[in-house]
Amino acid sequence: MMTSYDDVMRTIVEIPEDQLRDLAEMCRREGISRAEAIRRAVAEYARRRNGRKTRRAFGLWRGRRRDGLAYERRLRREW
Repeated sequence: MMTSYDDVMRTIVEIPEDQLRDLAEMCRREGISRAEAIRRAVAEYARRRNGRKTRRAFGLWRGRRRDGLAYERRLRREW
């Protein structure tokens, strides 16, 4: 599928030799291009970073004296 230039970015990245060797080995094993490996790495990095936001939300009510479910029900009654 072709994309417009607004949807993609072409860039130059300097990668140390040891990482480049590791990248080449991964690409060989998985049968993918360097570009595909880097796209996957960026996607995984973004997924992990965005997951941190979700994990920070857990436990927000910990230590509060108000019951979260009771609070939610009270708010819904206002609707």
